[in-house]
Amino acid sequence: MQITLSSILVEDQDRALDFYTNKLGFEKKNDIPMGEFRWLTVISPEGAHGVELVLEPMAFAPARTYQKALFDAGIPCTAFMSKDLLSEYARLKEVGVKFRSEPMNMGQIMTVIFEDGCGNLINLVQLVV
Repeated sequence: MQITLSSILVEDQDRALDFYTNKLGFEKKNDIPMGEFRWLTVISPEGAHGVELVLEPMAFAPARTYQKALFDAGIPCTAFMSKDLLSEYARLKEVGVKFRSEPMNMGQIMTVIFEDGCGNLINLVQLVV
């Protein structure tokens, strides 16, 4: 058994695709029409082979409630790893990504939370051991 797909709820698939590709630097993998929405996935060129992030449309009202509750509470919906968080932070700030704080050293990790513009908070993490 493998984990090859992880989903993130998004308000607008086109806006999400723009953010995740043009700001974060991910690459579009699949864009398959499925009625009103699309099976839309991105991959990280630096990530594990075969792992895709599904940009999941929020067509289910409880999903909106869940996403908003996490966002309002300041809780990230997922985390992405970086080998050089400070450089990544500087690059993302330069392209207009909104961060909730400055990077923080928390012992064995460095972390910073950013907004994806689609209703989600993402935790960017670097191991510093």
